Amino acid sequence: MATLVRMPEVAANTDSAVIVSWALQEGEAVAEGDCLAEIETEKAVIEFNAEQAGVLGKILVQAGKEVEVGTPIAVLFASDEKDVDIAALLSAGASEPGAADVAVAAPEQSTSPSQAPVRDPAPVASTASDAASHERIFASPLAKRLARDAGINLSGLAGSGPQGRVVKRDVLAAQQAAAASVAVGTPAVATPAAGQAQSYTDVPHTSMRRTIARRLSESKQTVPHFYLRADCRMDALLAMRKQINQSGVRKVSVNDIIVKAVAAALRQLPEMNVSWTESALRHYQDIDISVAVSTPTGLITPVVKGVDTKSLSNVSLDIADLAHRAREGKLAPHEYQGGSFTVSNLGMYGVQEFAAIINPPQAAILAVGGFEQRPSVIDGTLGIASVMTVTLSVDHRAIDGALAAKWLGIFKSVIENPLAALI
Repeated sequence: MATLVRMPEVAANTDSAVIVSWALQEGEAVAEGDCLAEIETEKAVIEFNAEQAGVLGKILVQAGKEVEVGTPIAVLFASDEKDVDIAALLSAGASEPGAADVAVAAPEQSTSPSQAPVRDPAPVASTASDAASHERIFASPLAKRLARDAGINLSGLAGSGPQGRVVKRDVLAAQQAAAASVAVGTPAVATPAAGQAQSYTDVPHTSMRRTIARRLSESKQTVPHFYLRADCRMDALLAMRKQINQSGVRKVSVNDIIVKAVAAALRQLPEMNVSWTESALRHYQDIDISVAVSTPTGLITPVVKGVDTKSLSNVSLDIADLAHRAREGKLAPHEYQGGSFTVSNLGMYGVQEFAAIINPPQAAILAVGGFEQRPSVIDGTLGIASVMTVTLSVDHRAIDGALAAKWLGIFKSVIENPLAALI
């Protein structure tokens, strides 16, 4: 029997996704577990595997299109089926209760509640009459998100989807109507002459870039940041790294040791290993550290699990593996969701210092600059030392200034006595 293949919810709270490419052509046989298509989520490209065997009878959504979760994207025929009334199948699928919200054949993921991203639970704004009537507004997840961003009241829209459901095109039409009404009576704006026109090229935003923009805007607007800075002498750390790398077991980077030092400081002061929620201060039992990685499509923060329990060489292996797969867009959702603290290092780009934006729902991020030779007082004598400047950004709702200062002092001590990070 022919079945509809719907766009899966490939990551927690995902409203929509983009089909990057189809792995099979129409008419090709499909085995259970075969890759049907590659789907771009907010952070990575994930293989979408078939849950049952059959034949890929019809592709309904072409590569490059963004569609809502639950939308039919293909029809899977049984092996012995030839002629299928696809229109009737789509009609029957659209009439199923909640059909547009169903996601099937989702890729495997193991996201625990503590790893799932925290979202603002506030619903789309509604009028007092809506609240009084307690009427449920039937709308797709994407329509709700677009309406919330545009400040549109869904209760005033007539849905054109199945059973009167408000869908994306209804919200976009409402936006266009609102723009047209504002434009009426607005004086015309002079445009540059042809010879003075500015040339430019618009590059459409990827899902990752839109997500980065949204999350960082929310963080800067809603999280009360404060910042602490410290200079760390690096001579002992650099000497230790040189000795480790000469052993030939595995070469480690300065950033690998910094991540281990962060974990050691969090282990000594677990009150910093927390995040803010509206009902409680969440204390994390594990020390899982997000490491900022630059990719061609934007910044991503894969999570190194249990850093305090791993050897330096294993931490180095994990960071290298996660960074490589992040740049290829091959991370699974559970590998970039969660984490209790972030390290962002721009020292390799010649940056002396910077202040980073907190990665929600975490409560702190350490921005690491490059190290350089600076005049320094060592044991009462003026000399030259390798010095690195770090800046700690902190969520003041979850962590007070004195606690953050104490943690930064511990981190500085570990960096300047790096064997403490390995014991």
